[in-house]
Amino acid sequence: MFFSNLKHSPKGGAGRGLLILLLALGAMQVSAQDLAHYKRVIKELASAKYQGRGYAKGGANKAGKFLQKEYQKAGVDEVILQPFKLDINTFSGKMEMEALTSLNPNPSSKGEGKDRGRGDWKTLQPGVDFSMREYSPGVHGEFPVYHVDTLSYDADRMFADLAKPEYANCLVACEFWFTYRHSKDFQRLQKAGECNNAGLIYTWPAPIKFFKAYGHRVVDKPIIWVTPEAIKDVQRVRLNVDNKFLKDYECFNVIAKVEGQRHDSCYVFTAHYDHLGNLGKNVFYAGANDNASGTACIVTLAAYYAKHKPQYDMYFLSFSGEDANLRGSEFFANNPIVPLSQIKYLFNIDMIGDNSPVQYCEASEEGMRGYQLFEQINNEKHYFTNLHRGDLAANSDHYPYATRHVPCIFLENEKGDAFQYYHTIYDTYETVKFDSYEPVFRLVRDFIERY
Repeated sequence: MFFSNLKHSPKGGAGRGLLILLLALGAMQVSAQDLAHYKRVIKELASAKYQGRGYAKGGANKAGKFLQKEYQKAGVDEVILQPFKLDINTFSGKMEMEALTSLNPNPSSKGEGKDRGRGDWKTLQPGVDFSMREYSPGVHGEFPVYHVDTLSYDADRMFADLAKPEYANCLVACEFWFTYRHSKDFQRLQKAGECNNAGLIYTWPAPIKFFKAYGHRVVDKPIIWVTPEAIKDVQRVRLNVDNKFLKDYECFNVIAKVEGQRHDSCYVFTAHYDHLGNLGKNVFYAGANDNASGTACIVTLAAYYAKHKPQYDMYFLSFSGEDANLRGSEFFANNPIVPLSQIKYLFNIDMIGDNSPVQYCEASEEGMRGYQLFEQINNEKHYFTNLHRGDLAANSDHYPYATRHVPCIFLENEKGDAFQYYHTIYDTYETVKFDSYEPVFRLVRDFIERY
């Protein structure tokens, strides 16, 4: 793994050559061990044991306990569990949806599929054909569907249509980004008493996504994500969806420390280990790339620095609550166990389980001097074809530190083959890619040696 650290001399003969070969073979073995460790941690965290590392079935906290043991086995000097609480809406009960394309259903029929009623009732699959907006309440019953005319849209006409008896208690179906552009109109449809619709259906191209960021509350009416193919020409739907709102749910950050030779400053590595959890009783989001990959990376970095005494103290922060709007990283930022002013540099590693040759980065204003060093190292070592720096965004765990003037960088390998499965049920150990792990590991290691 450490070929870049070998110093070759023009003198020395066969003995020196043999020594270099043995050192190289030893470095290769370390690299193989690190990669095997990395894969093992991803596979474990993405397994059914943790049910998508969500909250309703305790998966996130089970994963945190696993990480506590992993850090201890890695030989770090200290592991701390930092508890905090959050409010979160969950869906781990019934999750059923049927759609009817015929205008003449016969609700009294008790058959299934094409035999159920006078029309083609089709069963939609959770996580494949539909999911729930994270702040949606549960929904039970049969509903007519009103399809919004987006080609000749007129808000007054839409509201007049929805006042007609045939659309009483309907679900309003529309493409998501259209509702975003006309948010004032569609926000009215989300509020009780504003309109007689029962809820909304947002269409989103397959693979259908699921989110948790705004699940800290429950709104008045249900909102269902559905693929355009699943809802096309559908006139009625049946829904049987349970939600459960968890108040003051207890989570914890897992904090590992490797003591350095100096204690006046430190490096910090962060990665969130929570994910989306469940969508019904039988579906969970494994989150192999997001973010078992980043979590596994900082676990192996902790193991590396536990064996190679660093100059400065190092903290490895495995955050929970990231998918619930950065709750774990915000909590630590407000309750740090080391002053934020002592952080030399913070590395947030999120979704590196991909194979794009371009490494995406975001850097805080105070982190730009370090970012220039990252570029210099990458230009010398060619770990990636290039680094692509984007604008600072509030969607991962570096953000609370960037806004508090901590030098930091966000590393994410996007636009590879695995990125398409972001926040879908297909982000599994089978679809995650391992190409970016060693380049990221080496880039970070080289940076610390030279910063």
